[in-house]
Amino acid sequence: MEVKRIFDLLPYHQQTFRSKDDMLAGKDNGQWVKYRIEDYIEMANNVSYAFMAMGLKKGDKIASISTNRPEWNFIDMGAQQIGVIHIPIYPTISAEDYKYILNHAEVKYLFVTGQDLFRKIQPIISQVPSIIDVYTYKNLQGHKHLNELIDFGKDNADEEKLEEIKASISEDDLLTIIYTSGTTGIPKGVMLSHKNIISDFKSIAYIPQFGQEEKALSFLPLCHIYERMMNYLYHYLGFSIYYLENMAYIMDTVVEVKPAMMTAVPRLIEKIYDKIMLKGMKLKGIQRKIFFWSIKIGLSYELYGANGWWYGVKLFIADMLVFSKWRQALGGRLGILVSGGAALQPRLARIFWAAGLHVYEGYGLTETSPVIAVTNGRNNGVKFGTVGIPIEHVSLKIAENGEILCKGPNLMLGYYKDPALTKEVIDEEGWFHTGDVGVIEPEGQLKITGRIKEIFKTSFGKYISPELIENKFKESEYIDTITVLGENQKFAAAIIVPDFENLKLWCKKNGVDYSTNHKIIGQAEILKLYQEEVNKYNKFFGAAEQIRKFELMDYEWTVETGELTTTLKLRRSFINRKHKELIERMFNIGDDFISDPG
Repeated sequence: MEVKRIFDLLPYHQQTFRSKDDMLAGKDNGQWVKYRIEDYIEMANNVSYAFMAMGLKKGDKIASISTNRPEWNFIDMGAQQIGVIHIPIYPTISAEDYKYILNHAEVKYLFVTGQDLFRKIQPIISQVPSIIDVYTYKNLQGHKHLNELIDFGKDNADEEKLEEIKASISEDDLLTIIYTSGTTGIPKGVMLSHKNIISDFKSIAYIPQFGQEEKALSFLPLCHIYERMMNYLYHYLGFSIYYLENMAYIMDTVVEVKPAMMTAVPRLIEKIYDKIMLKGMKLKGIQRKIFFWSIKIGLSYELYGANGWWYGVKLFIADMLVFSKWRQALGGRLGILVSGGAALQPRLARIFWAAGLHVYEGYGLTETSPVIAVTNGRNNGVKFGTVGIPIEHVSLKIAENGEILCKGPNLMLGYYKDPALTKEVIDEEGWFHTGDVGVIEPEGQLKITGRIKEIFKTSFGKYISPELIENKFKESEYIDTITVLGENQKFAAAIIVPDFENLKLWCKKNGVDYSTNHKIIGQAEILKLYQEEVNKYNKFFGAAEQIRKFELMDYEWTVETGELTTTLKLRRSFINRKHKELIERMFNIGDDFISDPG
């Protein structure tokens, strides 16, 4: 059968693939709880029956605030089958954002994972008049539980009515509203149809060359379109999906599940690489020499055998001695690691490919469902430093100012309740203005070079793309995060978050006492180390782009500390506000000698 609505994936899967006991799996009290496709369909139908009996109609809204778990799918598909709009919301946003989204969308029923999230959302519920009730996925005494909803659906089953409603739903109907966290301003509700998302996952379905016996690991938030679209792709390809609620257990879970495919963001890939490097730095003697010789081989890897046969011999040895252990540490079956959400350092892509871990980098936005371009196995489909070629049926062009424009069946219906904002980003010819700057390589790959709003001009009139500089500086083993500043200033400066684990190792090796992060960043030896790192990476840039001053942070930036978005991008305007005094100090003290850097 043809998949034209997302919920068509359920009968399609049942008809196309053999039944297995772990189509969906999630951990409960340390044990995997698994579901067959038959269980999944029954659960989704019972949710649909319950919603119908509760009076929900096509166009009504329900919302979920949840970690990744199989039950998320039961609510999602159950709502879809009767035309109810599912609004998934990120678990760690602010109370004000929760209140805004729930009121703006006029949500009627809310589903949350457990006690912690319920406690967080409880004070807000009374401020959202549209909410009728709240259900939890985990059984909390005194609160309604998902199982109660499912039992209610069983008692009120109406198969004929459900099939009638399903038949009335079109591929062009609104499927979901996803509120983007963004870096500034109030959340925007991106409206996506069944067709938007289906066109997207069908366009990339040829890439994973795996059979239905394989598993995918899902840990990036399902409330984001990136992981959600991939979730539907796994349905379409017949993969088992194992959900991880707690990122703290990711490496153990990867070894246990042995996935063939999973998604990640560049920051996670950087963390994996850093952990590998930390282990290498602790080695002694010949083992240490072999490890770093292999790293050197990996960092010079070129695609399609371009390095020649002798390099191939050395890579074979490095693989046998070192890289094969990397693959085992990631489960031993990982064929594709998809990277999205931000730019991946080319050196990381290079060394992971050398290690036989194929990182497929993609690019897109929530407004484009999300993929616009992706690395793939077709001709010229992989080029380090690019995000691959545009997907099928998507047209792409570069505007005169360098902005990436696109249009295709994956383009959103618009912003919810905001036609004026929709017109700002979709022009009269139907081109969506991404806000990203890029170029198309001679072989057809797309290369992202920055964000239009993030490119700034110094007081000398020199344009600077901070993301390009930041990505290069993050190659340093001693830099975890960096943000480049300098709009309307005489020079570029930076706030640097050290990689504290590597810094501790450096201190131990060099006899420097490491008591606390706060004390260590002020020591002369540490400032000298970071000045040497800045000097090293400044050489890759022109005079106007070079970092003239920097300040070190004494804590790691996270979503919780506020400096990173939920997709782990820098929240530049927040950083400017939170660290205003530090930034002013960098630019106002002793900079009179700075002349035009040319």
